[in-house]
Amino acid sequence: MIHYDLRCAVGHDFDGWFKDSAAFTSQAKAGYVECPVCGSADVAKQLMAPAIPKKGRTAAKALVPAATPAALPAEAPSPAEAPSQVATGPVPAQVIALLQRVRAEIEKNCDYVGKDFAEEARKIHRGESDRSGIYGEASAADAEALKDEGIEVAHVPWVPRAD
Repeated sequence: MIHYDLRCAVGHDFDGWFKDSAAFTSQAKAGYVECPVCGSADVAKQLMAPAIPKKGRTAAKALVPAATPAALPAEAPSPAEAPSQVATGPVPAQVIALLQRVRAEIEKNCDYVGKDFAEEARKIHRGESDRSGIYGEASAADAEALKDEGIEVAHVPWVPRAD
């Protein structure tokens, strides 16, 4: 594995791990390497200092710190056990960029039905309308009623479009 310091065209710095230099090159050309802040696929490697091991240590020991059993993370709690928390403060830029990409995919692949969302979802569920992806507005009570009727719905935080 090789570690690279990367920078997008906008100037955001981040890092990435790749199998080798050729893997980075092919993934970057295909547009698979994206900035986690803004989503830009225009990414370049930055000048990096080489990782030179100290005298008497092998390169592997210098690059990979040994993990002790006490340092290993515990198994993540199941969603039912996870504490319910409300985030406060500003939303991280990476989260906003991800939600902007989610919004773009929804708008590209689904039909906007506005305030008629609950009724349109019921028509699709009953087979009265063609089965397709839809999005729109629904009250919390309408969303809960749809779930009680066995209709899958999800609330997606709607952020402003990316410029």
